Amino acid sequence: MLTAASPRRFSSLRLMARGFFMYGVLPLLALIGGFYAHMIATTNFHPVISGELYRSSQPSAATIAALQKQYGIKTIINLRGENAGHGWYDAEVAEAKELGINHIDFRMSSRHELTQEQAATLVQLMRDAPKPLLIHCQAGADRTGLATALYLAAIDKTTEKVAEGQMSIIYGHVSLPISAAYPMDETFEKLEPWLGLSNS
Repeated sequence: MLTAASPRRFSSLRLMARGFFMYGVLPLLALIGGFYAHMIATTNFHPVISGELYRSSQPSAATIAALQKQYGIKTIINLRGENAGHGWYDAEVAEAKELGINHIDFRMSSRHELTQEQAATLVQLMRDAPKPLLIHCQAGADRTGLATALYLAAIDKTTEKVAEGQMSIIYGHVSLPISAAYPMDETFEKLEPWLGLSNS
C-alpha cells in the first residue's frame, strides 16, 4: 500500500539538499573562482621550454615589457584573435611594436575543436616564429594549453604524456567532459595520429 510521504520527511530532505549546496557546492565554486582569479592576477605564466617557449594568460603592457626584459621574448602569439578597438588588444599590439616584438593573431575558441587544417596552420606559425615565443589566451589555461601541447608534440617531438601535461589543472584546465573547454582535449586526441602519437 502506497502512503504519502510526511511533510517532516520532505522538510528533512530540503534541509539536507540545502546543507549540501551551502557546505559542498558553494565552497567548491568559490575555490574554483578564487583559483581562476589568482591565475588571471598572476598572468598564469610558465616556462614550457626554457629559452624557447613560454605560456601565460592575457599579459598587460607592463607584463610584456617585463617578460621581454627577463626572457628576451621575440614573438607573441595571441590566441584570442584580432580585437582592434579593445583596450587589452590595442595595448598589447602597441607594446609589442614599441619593443620590436613580432605579434601574431590566431583566433580560436576553447568551446570548439580545431580542425587538422587549423592545427597545421597554428603549428606552422609556431614553428616559423622567431624565438623565444610567448603564447597566450585570456586565462592561459585552455586554448594556450592545447597550443603548447601541439608545439611539444609537433615541433619538439616530445612524448604524448608530456604534451598532454600542458592541458592540466596545474594551469587551470579541467580535462573532464563536463567542462566547456573539453573540446581542447578532444582536439588533441583526434590529432594524435597526425602528430605521430598513439591514439589512446
